[in-house]
Amino acid sequence: MSRSHEIRPDIDEGIDRKVLKQLRARYLAVNDGRLQRAMQMLSTRQQLVLRLMPLLFHVNHPLLPGYVSGTTPAGLSGFQPDDQILAEAQRLTRSFAYRERTGNPLAGKPRQPIHGLFLMGSLGTVAQADQSDMDIWVCHAPELSAAEVADLQRKCDQLEAWATTQGTEAHFFLIDPSRFASGEREGKLTSDDCGTTQHYLLLDEFYRTAIWLGGRTPVWWLVPAYEEQRYAEYVHTLLSKRFIRAEEVLDLGHLARIPPSEFIGAGMWQLFKGIESPYKSVLKLLLTEVYASEHPQVECLALRFKRAVFANQLDLDELDPYIVVLRRLEEYLGERGEQERLELVRRSLYLKINKKLSRPARGRAKSWQRLLLERLADEWQWPPRQLAMLDSRSQWKVRQVSAERRALVNELTYSYRFLSQFARNLQVGSSLNSRDLGVLGRRLYAAFERKAGKVENVNPGIAPDLAEDALTLVHASLGEYNGESQWALFGGNLNAQEWQDFAPLKRARELIGLLAWCHRNGVIDASTRLTLHAGSSDLSEFELNNLLTSLRQVFPLPLPTAGESALLRASAPSEVLLLVNVGVDPLRQHSQLNVHLTTERTDALGYAGARENLVLTLDQVTLNSWNEMLVARFDGPFALLDCLRSVLDSLPAGRARPDLRVRCFCRNRAPAIAQRVEELFQDVLGHLDGERNSRYLVQVQQQYHLLELNPGQAVSHAALADLPALVEHLGAGLGHFSPLHLDRYALEGSELALILPLGQADCIQVFYRLAGDFAELSVLDERNALWRQQLPFRDEHSLLNPLQRFLQSVLYRRNASQPLDELPALPLDIRYYEVLPAPPLRAQRLERRAAPQSSDNPFFYNVQAIVEPLDSVRENVTLYCNDREFSELEYGADLFAAVARHIVEQRRENERYRCYLTDLDLSQVASDGQLQTIDYLRYKAKLEEALNGALLGTP
Repeated sequence: MSRSHEIRPDIDEGIDRKVLKQLRARYLAVNDGRLQRAMQMLSTRQQLVLRLMPLLFHVNHPLLPGYVSGTTPAGLSGFQPDDQILAEAQRLTRSFAYRERTGNPLAGKPRQPIHGLFLMGSLGTVAQADQSDMDIWVCHAPELSAAEVADLQRKCDQLEAWATTQGTEAHFFLIDPSRFASGEREGKLTSDDCGTTQHYLLLDEFYRTAIWLGGRTPVWWLVPAYEEQRYAEYVHTLLSKRFIRAEEVLDLGHLARIPPSEFIGAGMWQLFKGIESPYKSVLKLLLTEVYASEHPQVECLALRFKRAVFANQLDLDELDPYIVVLRRLEEYLGERGEQERLELVRRSLYLKINKKLSRPARGRAKSWQRLLLERLADEWQWPPRQLAMLDSRSQWKVRQVSAERRALVNELTYSYRFLSQFARNLQVGSSLNSRDLGVLGRRLYAAFERKAGKVENVNPGIAPDLAEDALTLVHASLGEYNGESQWALFGGNLNAQEWQDFAPLKRARELIGLLAWCHRNGVIDASTRLTLHAGSSDLSEFELNNLLTSLRQVFPLPLPTAGESALLRASAPSEVLLLVNVGVDPLRQHSQLNVHLTTERTDALGYAGARENLVLTLDQVTLNSWNEMLVARFDGPFALLDCLRSVLDSLPAGRARPDLRVRCFCRNRAPAIAQRVEELFQDVLGHLDGERNSRYLVQVQQQYHLLELNPGQAVSHAALADLPALVEHLGAGLGHFSPLHLDRYALEGSELALILPLGQADCIQVFYRLAGDFAELSVLDERNALWRQQLPFRDEHSLLNPLQRFLQSVLYRRNASQPLDELPALPLDIRYYEVLPAPPLRAQRLERRAAPQSSDNPFFYNVQAIVEPLDSVRENVTLYCNDREFSELEYGADLFAAVARHIVEQRRENERYRCYLTDLDLSQVASDGQLQTIDYLRYKAKLEEALNGALLGTP
């Protein structure tokens, strides 16, 4: 028979058993060649593991590895150990004596329940390496019970442990061929398997890469590629007409059709793997793209392998699984003219094989892998310089890695878009469910997507170590950005004249963005020597070293992989580092004069007599739950408040607060500044996180800053120049009760520091402080809005009783306008407090006072006002004094003077103390719903001012 004879059996014309035997022999010849190649790369102990595997599944012997019990399924179909294997087993345990299996003691059980052993993975391929593991498929009889399968799994677990003692990482996967052929399986079937999303693609890989170790051989071997479409009929004929015996073969299924959803699932899985191992994923991703582009007429590589065997093309190099992939990708990319992608494929394969051709071979003879790789490099016309560059990958630094990353990320991104478009065009989903796809999409986004402030990871599994021995950090105007000040990082140790002649490794507007990039990518480690040219900044070597130490402590490398549960939700900050006054001296003018201030006012936000703000800049470094590192800088007059808002806005409702650390290493008062900022942030987070309708007041220098949280909205910030502006702002109406929290230094010495934190829902609180002839009256209404008024003081009764009567009438009117079933269970409480001590002493405490009792004094008139809108601008006021009506229709502009005269006439001896409203109706004013007490008090003050102004002018 000719060596190139092609076997083309025709089932319709009959099949020669000798031809089938010859065909099987060809597969076994390729199999033996691959097995020998695998053995060549293994140590003696690893070879022992592989050789003994068939025997260990064939027998149960208490002293051999993997023994569980005498009833554990054992017996490998058609296996007969040779003398060499038995001798090696006896070297493990001298008492072992092999006995031919004559039957199973369990009645009705198969005599040889282990149908086949197959080796998967890189072993026997050009990419086999010292660390390659063994994935072994253990195909067993379908008749095994669940208990027997569990016993067999325990045997596999013990064999894995024994293999580890022999320097081998082995993984065993139990296969029920009948269930597998129908697409049913549990769990992973290789250590690089994503599950059921790749059934046919995994079968494709199995048929073209698996090495048979013993047992039955796949019946798929005997079905010609051109008969794949009627595989079941062909196999049935072979078995029913006894061309082959059933106990000689096992059936794992066919490759006549691959569902398009598998291309999406496989591609997404490889994209996930590509986040950390891009070179390995590039080859499989492109192969998936090739398959998808051929759909529905896909000729998978297993069918090509089968055609080659049938054609007697048994060159082990060309049938090597990796070379088969390479040739197919070369065809695809060559036809498309995509040379850059083809070069990336070749680089990926070269780095995967990891035989450094630029260096002499170890040993006397070159390995078959090196010889094959040399032939490929010659074929690709790679010059020695390119080989040397690839072989030095372990020494690649930022420049080489950044360039390679662009190519890899472009490829991964292209693959993602291709697969997404493929799914849309065919309107198919993946067998990965939407949850898994969503998680994977977020992993890709977090790993590769650029966005403002995000620290880019330039080394996704490209080089092992990017740390530089020496670096130079420069702060200067570099000319490319119109002379703007910026930071630049240079390789090596450069002096002030040298660095200008070199291109920087990295530029950044802000120092922390540059240092975070260095840390995230391992460019600077503990052994890196740093030269600093600080320029116009105040950065010192002490501060620089401490900044780097802080980054290492708060964000230790390597960063942990983001968990699936975190990716199912929106990203949220998990670690926050705030760096205050980086490269800035907050007391520079004093440092330049070599003056050291001593003061009792040590608050960093209002330092010394001038109340200086020592928090000038904040740099925020955040690691979120998706493992994205983000950097933001805050400076300017509102730096602290802007940073506070940023942190608060980043917190999703109901999520745990991030671990927040604050560091400061500037020249003056650094520990005190860091402590003050951290206390403020922790206090704000403690009060506002989760309390969604609340406010927080901070005082910086003489200014007041109010932060407000409302559900579903960004945190608002109001900057108020002085105390009157603050009081006016706090007097604005509120749509709901809003607690107000004060920073510990806010309003220091003011009575408002005692009053404002006391606000309570469904409660009106009145505070008064007596100061000679005047009294300061403050009210917090049921929604915690503030009303203040300074009034002439006569006595507490005349100060508080009219207010009590007015508030009671307001509550009565409001309750009367509401349905009974909507009224609160208890009426609003009105409480009174006196602020003590009186001025000029500093306000220190509040003392509760009883509410004023109703007065029977006949000279306290009931003065009621009714306000009605005339148009969008004007309002009509009608006043009633003890039921006598005074209206603008009658008195016009003299309304208030007429009322004042009437009131004075009713008093004894025409006394001219203040007039008070005791009741007010605003029912026609409240167009958008019910008014709050602060609105009534505001109208009351306005009307009383007009009335008392008229009183003073009354003769």
